[in-house]
Amino acid sequence: MTIKQVNHLVLTVKNIDQTCKFFKDVLGMDLITLGEGRKALGFGQQKINLYEVGKEFEPNAANVTSGSADL
Repeated sequence: MTIKQVNHLVLTVKNIDQTCKFFKDVLGMDLITLGEGRKALGFGQQKINLYEVGKEFEPNAANVTSGSADL
């Protein structure tokens, strides 16, 4: 088996607006709005879905902390 790309990963953050601003303005990523207003960051064919601490969507990791990633 050969992995060609990763569809997405999840990054849990303290503040989605500040995170979007940094990744968009500093790193040049694309801001994506998903269903129900959820936010993601796009780069190439991949994306980072953003969850805010305490407001995670199901399914989510068992022990979520700010700055953690869920693959």
